[in-house]
Amino acid sequence: METNYHYGQFTEEHLNLLKTGISLYNEGKFWECHEEVEDLWLADYGDDARYVYWTVIQVATSLYHYLDGNLNGAEGMIRKAKRKLDICEKKNIETELLYKYLSWEKFKKIIRKIPEKSTIDDYNELYSFKFKNPNHWEKI
Repeated sequence: METNYHYGQFTEEHLNLLKTGISLYNEGKFWECHEEVEDLWLADYGDDARYVYWTVIQVATSLYHYLDGNLNGAEGMIRKAKRKLDICEKKNIETELLYKYLSWEKFKKIIRKIPEKSTIDDYNELYSFKFKNPNHWEKI
């Protein structure tokens, strides 16, 4: 396991804090996920790793709008989430933890497949996506 993190990268502490939000997301409780992860995002002001939280918040909110049939809301949030993914990559925030425990590569690919001018059906794959279950994460 990599332990040579630098400030601003996604760490084991971030991952552990995110467990409840990820469980809510996987249960389809997107607004509750948003609320849970938003608290983490607010608490980590100044830490670039909060962009991971921000991405999860915006994707959860996009899916909340998707379920309501609000295409404009879903598009706006997914567009913002794509920008956060770009920031995560540019600032070297991502670590192996995201890929190992959250299926981050698949998550990013699905998000980026959604076109700028989308239809509600373009969100079906994202709606079906589930992060790896935090209850089955091996001990970190």
